[in-house]
Amino acid sequence: MLLIQYLKSKIFIRTLITMLVSVVIGIFLLKMFLNFRTNHDQKIEVPDLAKMSLADTQKTLENLDLDFIVIDSTSYNPDYPPKSVIDQDPEANDFVKEGRKIYLTLNPSSYRKIAIPNVLNKTKRQVETHLKSIGFRIGEYYYIPDIGRNVVRKMKFKGKQVKPGDLIPKNSEIDLVLGDGRGGSK
Repeated sequence: MLLIQYLKSKIFIRTLITMLVSVVIGIFLLKMFLNFRTNHDQKIEVPDLAKMSLADTQKTLENLDLDFIVIDSTSYNPDYPPKSVIDQDPEANDFVKEGRKIYLTLNPSSYRKIAIPNVLNKTKRQVETHLKSIGFRIGEYYYIPDIGRNVVRKMKFKGKQVKPGDLIPKNSEIDLVLGDGRGGSK
């Protein structure tokens, strides 16, 4: 019974009204603060940075009050200039706010170097498949007198003989020196 009387009292009703008004004012002030703090309705269009050098990218983004972070240098892409932007996040033409970080992926200056596997004394077909699968291209074929027909006896890169374990750039052409199957010395 005392509880019911308290709920009908002026003190409880005043307290309830004061709390409701405080909550409404608090929500209104919070909304105003968030609109101010988060730059509500501000839009900066992200430019297309593809194929731009890092220096040009920096100038472009500074003029727009945007920051950038280089997150990766991916595998070399010959369609893009060295040290240029390959990918960006957020994408071009997206809208962001002032001070936003744009994450960039750059093109390395060249293909990474790969160790030549030991494919000597294996057949031409095995060697071609193996070299292509790890990123090399097959160049010219040279034949020398040897008992093993189409067996790889040497490998050349830019006219010089290379050995297993030597490092050369990925996507390079490797010339194969094969046996002609007629015998003779190696």
